[in-house]
Amino acid sequence: QVQLVESGGGLVQAGASLRLSCAASGRTESTYNMGWFRQAPGKEREFVAAISWNGGSTYYADSVKGRFTISRVNAKNTAFLQMNSLKPEDTALYYCAASSKVWAIVAATRRYDYWGQGTQVTVSS
Repeated sequence: QVQLVESGGGLVQAGASLRLSCAASGRTESTYNMGWFRQAPGKEREFVAAISWNGGSTYYADSVKGRFTISRVNAKNTAFLQMNSLKPEDTALYYCAASSKVWAIVAATRRYDYWGQGTQVTVSS
């Protein structure tokens, strides 16, 4: 079992930056790909970014490419999502997720085994 806890969300104005963190505990000796997803009210959960277990590969949704950066520090069992140039449409509950599966189809929620509870990001115009 792996437990994931997100932090770093908040209320910011458009154009600002936030850095989300995802701390993993439990069976973290296994190698997991990590992903960030978000869900706005009344909408389905959507993929934001993913990073492979060793940090060697990353993948982004088109809507955040060039503005968001995913990273990880395995020694600290923590993944990050640096969000710059935030827009009101980025407002959502942001979830991190861990996948034990091979690095493929990383934008699909079904590829992930463990999920955090989410951290709220609100961007005002």
